Amino acid sequence: MVRVALFVTCLVDGLFPDVGKATVRLLERLGHEVVVPPAQTCCGQMHINTGYPGQALPVIRNHVEAFEGADVIVAPSGSCAGSVRHQHADVARAHGDAKLAEAAADTAKRTYELSEFLVDVLGVTDVGAYFPHRVTYHPTCHSLRVLKVADRPLRLLRAVEGIDLVELPAAETCCGFGGTFALKNSDTSTAMLGDKMSAVLSTKAGVLTAGDSSCLMHIGGGLSRLRSGVRPLHLAQILEHTR
Repeated sequence: MVRVALFVTCLVDGLFPDVGKATVRLLERLGHEVVVPPAQTCCGQMHINTGYPGQALPVIRNHVEAFEGADVIVAPSGSCAGSVRHQHADVARAHGDAKLAEAAADTAKRTYELSEFLVDVLGVTDVGAYFPHRVTYHPTCHSLRVLKVADRPLRLLRAVEGIDLVELPAAETCCGFGGTFALKNSDTSTAMLGDKMSAVLSTKAGVLTAGDSSCLMHIGGGLSRLRSGVRPLHLAQILEHTR
């Protein structure tokens, strides 16, 4: 049994709590204990990516302190896990806080995106899921390019009983969200979203899945406005389903 500290993330906590609940149910079904450190808040990615790394320092410090002592930290988000692993220590170091940089680097070593944890740490690809639906998978930019999760999510999905998993055309193309990019560059973002939605619709899938709620929110919002009937579901929500 592994004692897992769940890094919920802001978006899951505020908008998509079912993703957090699905992650807990999945990990507990696999025989592991899950704790949710109550002091956790934002990881600071938003501050860093919009040009305010100095303002991210207290947020990073809080994150490090909130997860101090956790053996393993798991996040249902490639984006937030990527920030912890590849931004926190560098930001602290750049602002002259060597002690925080060292602590952040230690936290980063214990932090995993969900599919990484299942496949690399637990050595599991078949989690005993059952999901008899036609599904297509969108690999999010941060999970693909920052964390390099590669085909781990697909390996997990291929092992799901009853699933009809179809390849998404131009899967590695960005959906156009990119946090505040979608607001500051709305025309470009909308065009990118249009291309992604066309690709999703071409698969005839009834469900679109990904490892980040942010991208699912963006694509799912567009698909809902088209009244397409395609449901956005986080990877955890598929993997936690059983007969």
